[in-house]
Amino acid sequence: MEHSSTSTPLTGAVRELATQVVSALTSGDHTQVSAGPAVTIGDDDLGLAAVRVLGADVLLPSVLHRTPPAPSDLAVCEKAVLAYPPGPTSSATSRWSHWAMTRTLRDLGAPPAEASPRDAEPDDATWLEGLPWQGLTHHLALLAALAVPGHDNAVGRVAGRRTVDVARGFVRAVRRRGWLQAAGAGRWLAVLDDVPETLGLDAGLEFVAHMGGEDPQVAIHLHVARHLRAGVPL
Repeated sequence: MEHSSTSTPLTGAVRELATQVVSALTSGDHTQVSAGPAVTIGDDDLGLAAVRVLGADVLLPSVLHRTPPAPSDLAVCEKAVLAYPPGPTSSATSRWSHWAMTRTLRDLGAPPAEASPRDAEPDDATWLEGLPWQGLTHHLALLAALAVPGHDNAVGRVAGRRTVDVARGFVRAVRRRGWLQAAGAGRWLAVLDDVPETLGLDAGLEFVAHMGGEDPQVAIHLHVARHLRAGVPL
C-alpha cells in the first residue's frame, strides 16, 4: 500500500505510529522473555491503514531485539494484512510489502488466520534488474522494511548485485534533500556487502539524521542502519 506525502489523516496516523515504533526501538526496555509495550494506535480503519503503510516495520522492535511482540500489535497487523491484500493490479512494490508483513508475522509465530496464495513470496524481483539506478533506489527505499539482518529474499539479492547503484542513489537522494529515500537507501547499504569506502556512508547517515531525523520514518531506517554499521548487537 503506497501513500502520498500530502497531509491527510492517514499521513498523521502513519507519523504517530512511526513515532511509537521509534520510541520502542530506542527505549532500551527489552527482555527476551516478555513482550514490549504496544506500538499500534488502534484497529479502526485509519489505524489499520497506517499499519499497512508502515508495513513490517511496525514489528521491527520485536524483530531486532528478539523479543515477543505485544499481542495487540500482532492482532492489529494480522487484521491489516487481511484488510489490505494486494489486488490483481497491485504494483510489485505493494506485493513485496505485503509479503514482508506476512513473513514477519510468521517468523514471530503468528501467521495470518486466513492464509492466501497472495501471502506467498512473489516469484522474483527481476523487474528491479532493468531499472535505472534512480528507479532502483526509489523502489528499494519503499521496500526498506525488507532490509533487516538475517533475512534473505530476492529483492535483497538484486540490491546486493547493484550496490554501487544503490550508493549512487543514496548520494542523489541526499543532494536532493529526499531524506526518507536517503534513509531507506542507507538502510539497504548497511546490510549489503562491498559498499564503496569512498561513499562515506557513516558520515552520510549522520548528515541525514541531522537534516531529516525528526521524521519518525527516517528515524526508523537510520536506527537500523547506524546500529548495523556500528556493530551493535540487535
